Amino acid sequence: SEINSKEQTELRIKERLLATISETENRKGINKWWMRSAAAVVLIGLAVFFFITTGNKKQSTIVAEVPVKQTEEIVPGGNKAMLTLADGSTIILDSASNGLLSQQGGIKVQKLDNGLLAYTINGKLITENDQAFYNTITTPRGGQYQVTLSDGTQVWLNAASSIHFPVVFAGTERKVEITGEAYFEVAKNAAMPFKVIAGSSEVEVLGTHFNINSYTDESSVKTTLLEGLVKVSVTGNNQSPKFLKAGQQTVLNKEGRISILNNADLEEAVAWKNGRFQFNSADLKSILRQISR
Repeated sequence: SEINSKEQTELRIKERLLATISETENRKGINKWWMRSAAAVVLIGLAVFFFITTGNKKQSTIVAEVPVKQTEEIVPGGNKAMLTLADGSTIILDSASNGLLSQQGGIKVQKLDNGLLAYTINGKLITENDQAFYNTITTPRGGQYQVTLSDGTQVWLNAASSIHFPVVFAGTERKVEITGEAYFEVAKNAAMPFKVIAGSSEVEVLGTHFNINSYTDESSVKTTLLEGLVKVSVTGNNQSPKFLKAGQQTVLNKEGRISILNNADLEEAVAWKNGRFQFNSADLKSILRQISR
């Protein structure tokens, strides 16, 4: 409103000066020259006046002290997660949590130096013939975690992710469920195929290295194969499963359609596992989603 008032004032002054000049058109040339000169001087003076007053106001605004709200410091991510046991109890996992984690009744849970969670029941280490206990490891935003499953399979969990797995694999297959993103180095066992459930997709392997990105706020589920051979299928879908070779990536969209991308960017797919951000031709929204996690 201040700017509009200034412009209106200048316009009125200019109109009045021009009207005065028009009235004196029939006067002598020197009078016409004098009036135009006087008008120019007045306009210049007004411009200087408005410039000084506006400048002073701007300057006072700049130097005014504005209280700044103190924000909480954002700390770097680290190795941290939550272990949920079969009975619903929870244990905080971090880099310093090696040793005995929990003891309830005759069940003990230990975390070994290599990341393996060992379970002992009534003084006896459970075997594949015992009842399977399922546990869940969940990472928060800004957290990652690595776990070694009972068959020797290594799993890296990215931030805001989870894995639901049996304490010991039994039967004819090894099956786990994940949310978010995880990288697998599966121990080979031809007699027990390894299966990963991520949303509506199922990845079946014998022994291989692969990455699954299944965040719900992403537009698709991406499975990237670094080594070996995997079969990717959609549960409850008549679409034929896709077989991946090393260097390929499957993309499962929200409509349940699977496509294969040859020559996938493997470095970008697993950069998070190596503690890096890597973006190649990525849009700003996808970059910020990853940074926010």
